[in-house]
Amino acid sequence: MDTPTFQGVDLHQIAERLGTPFHLYDAQVLQNRIDDILAVTSAPGVQARYAMKACSAKRVLECMRANGIWIDAVSGNEVLQARASGYPLGGDPPQVLLTTDVFRDNALEVASDDGVLPNLGSPRMVQQLAATGYQGPIALRLNPGFGHGHVQACDTGGPSSKHGIWYEEALAVSQEADRQGLSTVLLHAHVGSGPELQEFLTNMQRLVDFFASRLSAYPHLQAVNLGGGIPHAYRPEAAAIDLKPFGDLLRQAQERFSHLAGRPMRVEIEPGRYLVAPAACVVTRITDIKRTATNEKGTGQTFVMVDAGFNDLLRPAMYGSFHHISVWQAPAEARLEPIVLAGPLCESGDVFTRDGDGLIQPRPLPPVQCGDLVLIHDAGAYGVAMGSNYNSLGRAPQVWVEDGSPYLMSRRETYEDMMRMECFAAL
Repeated sequence: MDTPTFQGVDLHQIAERLGTPFHLYDAQVLQNRIDDILAVTSAPGVQARYAMKACSAKRVLECMRANGIWIDAVSGNEVLQARASGYPLGGDPPQVLLTTDVFRDNALEVASDDGVLPNLGSPRMVQQLAATGYQGPIALRLNPGFGHGHVQACDTGGPSSKHGIWYEEALAVSQEADRQGLSTVLLHAHVGSGPELQEFLTNMQRLVDFFASRLSAYPHLQAVNLGGGIPHAYRPEAAAIDLKPFGDLLRQAQERFSHLAGRPMRVEIEPGRYLVAPAACVVTRITDIKRTATNEKGTGQTFVMVDAGFNDLLRPAMYGSFHHISVWQAPAEARLEPIVLAGPLCESGDVFTRDGDGLIQPRPLPPVQCGDLVLIHDAGAYGVAMGSNYNSLGRAPQVWVEDGSPYLMSRRETYEDMMRMECFAAL
């Protein structure tokens, strides 16, 4: 079951203790998704990595580690978070991969000093890494010339994508790396989910063919990473996703790559969104209900105002993404009314009920009143991870529910937390 129910949990009591909004995780839903991924990576030589940018909460990372899922990190600090959650850095094979197009902050230091496998997405990163004195294995992220994310704004591959080294330049980059003492042991690409499962599978097969035609040019290669992108059905009426065909594709790819290379090859995938999206909700409280009237500019709306904003869940404002919305303990037989769910930020875009073009799209909800709790579902991926203290609002706390018991994962960010980094000092 991929929809949290939180049966036996008193959300009103949690809301009274912590305030609203807060992020609420269901441990069983997360475990169910982990089990899905373990099922499709059960063949010998197939390995899953968790793309931790989706949600880097320590408890989530600990669950991934306990289930043998490795890590794909995209910053030096994410690597350090993985280490703090029990992942070893270094080792063969490497359990932590650092994938980035630019070395920023401590990323170069972590890549050169801490034994993590650096996955380089831009050509000049080879020289930057070699200049530190690093001598060792690297991975290369390629732009294969095709790909499509779950919405148009997510361009994950092709001429308009910023990610990776253009495939026609990749071999020259690898040869330069060899001259610098850096051997390419892993090739990587991410082509995205596309809007439908079949498009994802088609792109995955195309990516397998892409790598199969290039294996012989990389004599030190040990693994191929096919990226993430497994779709998640955000709409409750959508059919369940059958991942068995994907598991078959991975097994066949591993066998094909090993045959072509003449040695055992590892195939990796790195889902993030699929693993954690359904595992968490944003719990928010209704603070007011107000209405506008129809006039020459447009149709009047009923605005249900809540205390969560796009600083807590950015995806609807950023992508026009759909998130299922429910009212906690609303009667099942209640008559539905079209409402617009809007937040507290001083921004017109702070509206959760939008369509794919970013336009307001009222959502049918049961009658509500001030004080009711509203759940914004499927917020486990890129909810907390994209959170901010915009408008100087504190980041919301995180609550973990396991076997009916709630646990505080992180507290609410305070004014003092935000001001702690402020300074004025001569440089």
